[in-house]
Amino acid sequence: MNLQILSQYLDYLEIEKGLALNTIEAYRRDLTEFSDFCTEKGAEEVQNITRSHINGYIMMLHDKSLTATSVMRKTASLRGFFKWLCANEICTTNPALTLEQPKVPKKLPKVMTVEEINTLLSQNLNKCEKVILELLYGCGLRVSELVNLKINDMDLSAKYLQCTGKGSKERIVPIGSKALKAIKDYEKERDFILQKNRLTSKNLLLTEDGKNITRQEVYTFIHKLGEKIHKSISPHTLRHTFATHLLENGADLRVVQELLGHSDVATTQLYTHISKKRLKEVYFAING
Repeated sequence: MNLQILSQYLDYLEIEKGLALNTIEAYRRDLTEFSDFCTEKGAEEVQNITRSHINGYIMMLHDKSLTATSVMRKTASLRGFFKWLCANEICTTNPALTLEQPKVPKKLPKVMTVEEINTLLSQNLNKCEKVILELLYGCGLRVSELVNLKINDMDLSAKYLQCTGKGSKERIVPIGSKALKAIKDYEKERDFILQKNRLTSKNLLLTEDGKNITRQEVYTFIHKLGEKIHKSISPHTLRHTFATHLLENGADLRVVQELLGHSDVATTQLYTHISKKRLKEVYFAING
């Protein structure tokens, strides 16, 4: 496959579609793997790739025992790529046009109880860790939104923050009283860290040496914190818990959709299934 064509497509995903860099990197890996497969089968140019090449590639993925989710993502990469090739008249036919997506069983995300959240918050956390926990659970932020949050993204007097989510979509999220207190308590410490290291930074969350906190550092912190409640949890577990607790306490589905930054309400509806499942569990625990 012509690397220039692949590069142009990835530029299109970044500039015109506004996809996140991590998503673009996933497309790069998927399409490079597909390109290598087609080259081995004698189809070095995209114009020579046929449906049989695609079918053979998908069979290879299944032979590798990849999960249905991984196969679905790679299939979606191919469909988007060939659609773009045809739209730009690089290919005259689309071999991926009638390609079906594999069915993926819906998995309900892990959710914590209010008691478990309180246990996490009652740990001996430093001021920065307290902010991380409050913003993930209290505001339902994605980990990428959290680590990229800037000081001027927040209006503490008006009690809201603005974050940039998937597809460069901006949204406004209210800041609760506990999260607000955690941020205010942390601000002085943050200023001290910058002065001590003679640095300037617009990012809210900083390490002790004044560097921006990374996604991996947040993941490690949350995973370790989960040991306190004997659960394997991630930053996204806190986001799921935020949404579920809102719905369980009577929040409107559309409001939760806005707070989470979901473009489709169907994604948010998943949390109503969690609430129903938990309701059944509580009922049968009481009534046998």
